[in-house]
Amino acid sequence: MRHRKRTAKLGRTSEHRNRMLASLVCSLIKHKRITTTLAKAKAARPVAEKMVTLGKKGTLHARRLASARLYEDEDACRILFKEIAPTFKTRPGGYTRIIHVDERRGDAAKRAILEWVELPVSAPPPEAKAAATAKAGEPKGEAK
Repeated sequence: MRHRKRTAKLGRTSEHRNRMLASLVCSLIKHKRITTTLAKAKAARPVAEKMVTLGKKGTLHARRLASARLYEDEDACRILFKEIAPTFKTRPGGYTRIIHVDERRGDAAKRAILEWVELPVSAPPPEAKAAATAKAGEPKGEAK
């Protein structure tokens, strides 16, 4: 029975899953917003929130724990402790949001955007950016 077993296995071994979630959180820290499947976003959210909680503590021990969980990605740890954690200093929790987007074309997997709640995002979402470049590349009024 799976009563009170909360871990989403995502069809991977535990080591593969932990590395994948760490990679997703590192990408979230560096880029402020990521697009992934809904299941992966829901699994990565608690990891990201725990990293912000460690960042808010700001101690050497917290930095070492975050570095170990993110598999020693120095850039991500630096950004986490210097930029992201101070932004959420007064917020008691709920640092991320999940925005549902369309389904993936190949396998109809539900996709979602995982982003920080209070941080300004410098670029538009990847879908909007791709759509804008596709429209800009085509001259209007010409038939192919």
